[in-house]
Amino acid sequence: MAARDPEATKARIFEAAVAEFSAHGIAGARIDRIAAEAKANKQLIYAYYGNKGELFASVLEKKMLDLAISVPVDPDDIEGWIDRLLDYHSAHPELLRLLFWEGMEYGTAELPHEAERQEHYARKVAAVRDGQARGVITDAIPAPDLLFLLVAMANWAMVVPQMKRILVGGGEPDADRLRASIKAAARRIVALP
Repeated sequence: MAARDPEATKARIFEAAVAEFSAHGIAGARIDRIAAEAKANKQLIYAYYGNKGELFASVLEKKMLDLAISVPVDPDDIEGWIDRLLDYHSAHPELLRLLFWEGMEYGTAELPHEAERQEHYARKVAAVRDGQARGVITDAIPAPDLLFLLVAMANWAMVVPQMKRILVGGGEPDADRLRASIKAAARRIVALP
C-alpha cells in the first residue's frame, strides 16, 4: 500500500482549484471536478480548505502572495516594474482571471480574507509613498491612487484580451507597441512636475 502524502495531496488540490476557478469562476467551479483532477476525494478538499468559497479565497491569497514576492513595487524603476508585472501576468494569466471572477461575483463586498490582502497592498502603497517622499516619483497623485492607476494600465489588456485585440491588434508587434505605450504612460504619470 502506498504511503499517504497529505502535502502532495494539498498541492494537487490547490493546482486543480486554480485551474477550475480561473476557468469557471466561483459559482461555476465544481468541487467534483477539482477532486477528480487532483485525484483526491471531496471530503479531503472540505477537510483541508473548508467550503468552496474558502478554497477560492485560499487560492487567490496564495496567488496574490506569489505576485507580491515575485514582483515587488519599485518606485525607483517604474518602467522595469511594469515590464516585470506584464511578464508575470503573461506567464501566470490565472491570477488576473481569478481577480476578474472575484470582482464579477462579489462586486464591492468585503470578503472574509480581505484583511490579509490589504496588508499586501499596504506594503505596495508604502513603497510608492517612500518613492514620493524621496522625490523619485510625483506626489501630485495620492500613493494608493497612483498604484491603482499603474496596476490598471498594466493589467487591463490581460483582463479583457478581446478589447486589446480590437483596439490595439493581436500580433506581437502590436503587443510590443502596447507595452511601450503603457511604459510611456506610466513614466508620464509618475514624472515629477
